[in-house]
Order: sequence, then C-alpha cells, then structure tokens
Amino acid sequence: MELPRRASGDVLLRPGELTDIRRRLAAVADKHDLATVIVCCFDRRTRMLPFFYADIRMAPAGVRAIGAAMLDSGFHKTRVVLQQWNRRFRPSAMRLDGRIPDILMISSMQIHSAECTALLRDAFRIDASRRPLIIVGGPLAIYEPWRVFRNDERDPFTADVAVTGEEYVLLSFLEALLAERSSGEPLRKAFLRARDRGVLDGIPGLVYGRAWADGVTDELVDTGVQRLVGDLDELPFADLGYRLLEPPGRSATLAPEPLHAGLAGRYSPISCLVLTLGCKLSCPYCPIPAYNQRQCRTKSGERIAEEMYRLYSRCGIRHHFGADDNFFNNQERSTAILESIAAAKFDGVELGRKVRWGTEATVQDTWRMRDRLDLAHRAGMRALWLGVEDMTATLVAKGQSVDKTVDTFRLLRRNRICPMPMLMHYDEQPLYTRETHQGLLNQVRLLRRAGAASMQILMVTPSPGSRSYDEVYASGRVLESVGGKRVEPYMVDGNHVVASVHAKPWRQQLNLMVGYVCFYNPYRLLAALLRPGVNRLRYKEAGLQFLGMWGLSHTLRHTFPWMIRLLLGKVSRADGAPVSPLPMRSVDGGPASHALPGTPLPRRDGAPQPGKPSAVSLPRRALDPTTLASE
Repeated sequence: MELPRRASGDVLLRPGELTDIRRRLAAVADKHDLATVIVCCFDRRTRMLPFFYADIRMAPAGVRAIGAAMLDSGFHKTRVVLQQWNRRFRPSAMRLDGRIPDILMISSMQIHSAECTALLRDAFRIDASRRPLIIVGGPLAIYEPWRVFRNDERDPFTADVAVTGEEYVLLSFLEALLAERSSGEPLRKAFLRARDRGVLDGIPGLVYGRAWADGVTDELVDTGVQRLVGDLDELPFADLGYRLLEPPGRSATLAPEPLHAGLAGRYSPISCLVLTLGCKLSCPYCPIPAYNQRQCRTKSGERIAEEMYRLYSRCGIRHHFGADDNFFNNQERSTAILESIAAAKFDGVELGRKVRWGTEATVQDTWRMRDRLDLAHRAGMRALWLGVEDMTATLVAKGQSVDKTVDTFRLLRRNRICPMPMLMHYDEQPLYTRETHQGLLNQVRLLRRAGAASMQILMVTPSPGSRSYDEVYASGRVLESVGGKRVEPYMVDGNHVVASVHAKPWRQQLNLMVGYVCFYNPYRLLAALLRPGVNRLRYKEAGLQFLGMWGLSHTLRHTFPWMIRLLLGKVSRADGAPVSPLPMRSVDGGPASHALPGTPLPRRDGAPQPGKPSAVSLPRRALDPTTLASE
C-alpha cells in the first residue's frame, strides 16, 4: 500500500515558499510567545545491530530539523528532548520558561511506538484546560497516522493532530492556527475551533480526529498527501537544531537551559545530514519512492559544504552521515556535489581535510561512479553503505552481481573508502550452498574477503508504505504471536524473524545470528590489527569490529530467546494487514490517502448524528495496537 501520488504539476511547492512561510511566521512569533517541546521517541529494547552505538550517539535528523524550522521561524522557546538521552522525561512534569508548554510535538518510528503511546498517556495527566496542543509526526504518523488516535473513554489519550509530511506542513498548520488565535488564548482551543470550522482542510499532510456531542473521536479526517519542497537548500541550517537539545540527564522535567551548542559534539559525535532525497528504483518492499512522489531532490554542493563547516566550527562535529536514499542516484548531480565539497575552503583549509562523512548508494550506481571515487575521497567521503541486499539478485535485481559487487568493494578500498554492505535475508535463502554464492554465509564470507568494513544483515519484514505491504500480510507470512507472546512493535526491526513461511522459522533466526558471528569475532579483530602495511583502513576496521562485537552481544541476548520460542512455541499468523479501528475519510468524504485497504468509511446519512459514533465492525487484529510493521 503505497502513498498515492498527487496530480502532475501539484507535487512540489512553489520555489521559495518554505523560506517565505518562515519569514511570515517570524513576523508574528513574538506576539504569540509560544513555548514548544519536541520529543524523539526511543524504545531501548531496539538497541541491537546494525545501529548499535549510532542509535544514541547520533542525534536524529528529524526532530532537529523540526526544531531548526521552529527556531528559524522566530519561536525561540523551543526544546528538543531525545529519549535516548533522557529516558525518564515525562510530559506531565515538563516546564519551559516556567510554564507548561503550548505545544508538545512527538516524533516516532513504528518500532518506537510503545514509547509514543506512553508519552501520550502521560500527557493526558495534565488537566484538559492546561494541556498543550499535541502533535505527532515521524514515520509512524506518515504511514500509520491512525495509531496515535483513540476513542476509548476508559483510556482517553490521543493526539490532537498527526503531521504526515515535512517542515512545510507543520509550519502551514501553525500559521493557520495563529491566524485563528485570539490574544492570550490557549493554542489548543484555537486548534479545536479551526478544526471544527474546516480551516485545516486546505493544508495537505494532516490527519485529525473529529468528535461529536459526546466528545469521543468518531472519525479521522485526512487532508491528503503533502506537497514537497523541491530545492533542499530552502531547509534551515542543521546547526540550529543543535542549539535546542535537552542535556542528557535522569530528570523527568527539563533543564533550565538547553545543551550548549559547543558541547553537542561530545554527546553526538556523528551528525545525520539530509543531502539528497529520492531513488530512481522501485523495490516492492521500500516506501521511499512513493513517499518522495517519484521525485529526486537535492541540496547544492556549496550548501552541503557550508553546513558541514558550520557543524564543525560551531558544534565540534567532524563526522557526518548523509541520510540519502541513493547518493549516486544521478551521476551528474553527484559529481557536482563532490566537486563543490572537494573545492570548498574555510579558514584557508580544504573542507575535505577537516570533515569525514559517509552515505548510502547501490552497487550498480557506485560502479558507474568508479572513475570519481578518488574525487569522493578528496571531498571527505570515508564510508559508503551499499544496498547489496542479495549478491545473486535472487531477492531483488538492482543491477548487482557477484563479480560487480566484489570489484566495487575493491575499488572503494583502493580509494580509502570503507565499503559497508547491507544484506537482506529471506525465506528462500539457505545458510550455506556448495556450488553457488546464494547462501547467506557464502555472501558474508565473500564480502569480508572483498574488504567489507562492517556488515548489516536484516530479515525481510513488511514495511508500511511499501507496494508489497498488504500482499505480505495476505500471504500469511506475518507472525502475530509465538508461544503465547505477541509480536510487539519493537520486534519488527529486521533482527527478529516476524514474517516467514519457512517450515522452521527458527532456522532463519539462527541464520541471522550465524551470519553476524561469522563477520564480527575476535579473530577478525586480531587480523585487522595485525595486518601488514600502513593502510589506515585497518584501524577503522578494527574499531568497527570492536563496536560490532559489542553490539552483537546485545543482539544475541535479545534474539536468542525469540529463536527458542520459534523452535518450541506455537506460531499464530496474522490474517491481514492492521487497519484503523476508527473510520477515516478525506475532506470531501472519500477514501483517506493514508488509510490501508479495508479501513472503514464513516457511516452517515447526510449529516452526523450527535452523540452516535459510527458503528464499526473490525477483526480483532485491527484493534490491536501492537501489530506493527517495521520501519
């Protein structure tokens, strides 16, 4: 179930509109004096490979980007709280500028949705007359916005609105509310009035609940798919978001002041930067192309260079990860970016000598850029995460082959760029094969000999927003419970086998563990340290081996018990994809853009009946908030 595409010619915002709306908001921000807290959800049960270490040492780009947009729009009383650093934070205890904030924003991925629910529930401990406006965003809201709404009077916590888009959607929403707000009026009260008057219906990218006389949410209104900013140079500078971070601590409330920007590099030594967005491929398990409306968006090389330097000089951050969908998607564009970064000089020194960065690409596109890998190194690129998926192209064909993959890895090593392969394990793939390279262990060993510096192995799982999402559920692959334990959101991370038609799914779980142990082990650590020569890559490889073994210990501790359940327990399978228990509709009464097939439409005869919510009969799976798909 991919997101629908907007009409041709109505996909992108007018050039300069994102900049203009920030300017308009900045002109009225002081008058409204809003205080905002933005929280990034984090479920610590997800602390496993391949994201171990980076998960708490790299401040997420999404919440920082929203914080930067708020700050650049004149809302200086804004704080960004990372649950990675502030696990005891509670909305009911928060105070900013000596008062309960006007806005509480929560950003969550699907795998962290349990923490999102806990934050919403705690926020409802605040008296309704003082409760902030609650906005939920992030991947959870983009692909399954109905997850954050409730209509249970016994447990009445819910978001006020879900933002299913990027910065411009949020800023447009705030602009509409501030135009509606009276002096000194609670922002949430202005929201309720704007909602009931239909003011929000013209802002694509929102989902909100509508209630009738009894105050219980009866339906969700979806304003449609967002319009996208085409030129990423219009985004606020990333260093603004680092000025707003809550210092790491164990308190339930907020510190008097945010973390000093100069100390950001101490706690977040890696910065996640948006460089390009979009991918020309259309893999059935990936939601990226549809989310980007088949557009490929980019920042200029000059802007990227300036952003890296600002983070280095103001925040002390030298290492960056480019949050690209496929950096080498377009050879001409990629070359222009690399040339600009390589030529950039600040304080008389080349930028490529001050910063180090890595990003993502496919094997095929990296092979096509093989003559420019030296340029990439001069621009500061030191690592490249490659979507190998399956070297034999049995799972998905992306132009990769065994020989091309091996040659590409060796070229990267020759240009002192660490190859970081990403593999996907699937039901039909054996652990080992004698005559071919199809086996998982065969591919891990081959990539290791070709020079892979790290390894990512994840099981294929259903991904919300992907073309095959509903089909995977319909085929009976998705596990609902094993040995009496329900599949919880944090488990749908690719490390746990939660979607398989294999007769013995425990073997697939074992395969994942064996593959990681084959790559991360003391023997490889010693081999990296004792390898002859002066190639600096061996020291990086040794460091990655150490981190990998550390992360592997956490991964085995969490996944081994699940393998035992798969071996001994009774497996129950889901009979269909989860859908909203609440009716969803578009602003004109038709199907909602962000609703999955099977989602009920409101039952109405002309006008709503006050106090009589629409009757909805759904299978039990649709009412279960724990049946989530992976990010």
